[in-house]
Amino acid sequence: MKITIKDVNVKGKKVLVRVDYNVPLDDKLQITNDKRISATLPTLKYLLDQNAALILMSHLGRPKGKATPSMSLKPAAKRLSELLGREVKMAPDCVGDAVNKMVTALKPGDVLLLENLRFHPEEEANDKKFSQELASYGEVFVQDAFGTVHRAHASTEGVPKLMKVKAAGFLLEKEIKFLGDTLNKPEKPFLAILGGGRITKKKKVIENLLNRVDALVIGGAMAYTFLKAEGIETGKSLFEADKVALAKSLMEKAMKKNIKFFIPIDHVVVDKVDFEKKTVPADAIIKETEEAEIPEGFMGVDIGPMTIQRIAPVIKESKTIVWNGPMGVFEIDQFAKGTIEIAKMVASATEKGAVSVVGGGDSVSAVKKAGVDKKITHISTGGGASLEYMEGIQLPGIAVLPEK
Repeated sequence: MKITIKDVNVKGKKVLVRVDYNVPLDDKLQITNDKRISATLPTLKYLLDQNAALILMSHLGRPKGKATPSMSLKPAAKRLSELLGREVKMAPDCVGDAVNKMVTALKPGDVLLLENLRFHPEEEANDKKFSQELASYGEVFVQDAFGTVHRAHASTEGVPKLMKVKAAGFLLEKEIKFLGDTLNKPEKPFLAILGGGRITKKKKVIENLLNRVDALVIGGAMAYTFLKAEGIETGKSLFEADKVALAKSLMEKAMKKNIKFFIPIDHVVVDKVDFEKKTVPADAIIKETEEAEIPEGFMGVDIGPMTIQRIAPVIKESKTIVWNGPMGVFEIDQFAKGTIEIAKMVASATEKGAVSVVGGGDSVSAVKKAGVDKKITHISTGGGASLEYMEGIQLPGIAVLPEK
């Protein structure tokens, strides 16, 4: 287990905290979901109770190394100020003389949010000089941005390498505990549900899970590549032609290990859809198939009722459930039923004692859409990070922190 903020002396210190305030903004630059900000409150409140002065740093969006006003962290500073009930000062940049003066002037109990780290290309390049300037601001470094720990950037790896005192915040501690315990010490039966677009992104996750799970459910566009591997026609559904052999080998591995491996046996299909606008043309034909084969001219957009029925008892009997990725194009209401039903079944299993961990932005949106997010044991704040953790990869932003 990593050292946490309770294991180090932060009283009256200047504490540099890496947070993940990469929040969604609308056209008027208003925050549409503040979960990532509110998730850091336990850590920040603990540090403020210890009379620390806080220097917070984060990125927002992909400004590609240039100052981009639409990706400023000013809305995050405003929202955090409301949530904390105290002023959060906003720095004009994350490095430079003006920022140095603001940091120097900080008193115990003050909170300063640095401007978007990615306004500087040195952040993603893990530049040493840039890291040194950031590291000079604090006496203690705290990592509480799980969503960024899979990146070897200046603020996640470069800065803590330069600082003597470093620790995990409560949010990071919680992520490590749930993801680590779930993968390494699961109560059996252990079920993994994987959806989303491509096998390419989840190959290593599947390989790692095949050494741990008792059952694996595959949904989403990824399922059509597995269906192709079984010689089943998939119409004009999206699939990876160059990954059919890989899909076949993964299913063979599961069979050898006596792992229950589920791919759809029926589907909701449509002949046309506007994926970009997330709409279905008025004259589109939507229907349910009665078999795994998808008719020519149609594409699969959700799992069908027989598949849902087949998966139900497996979810019900599972004691540990990991879910990453939707079962279909759930953003479009007509194609959301499979994902919503899975979310409700996972929540029901959790209420009956199972441990459930949901990771990945789309899966998190799905459990919220189903209205069961409060019933899930743990919802991970990191999409890419939770996926790489599930691959068994050592993440640079965690590896750099000392063990207890």
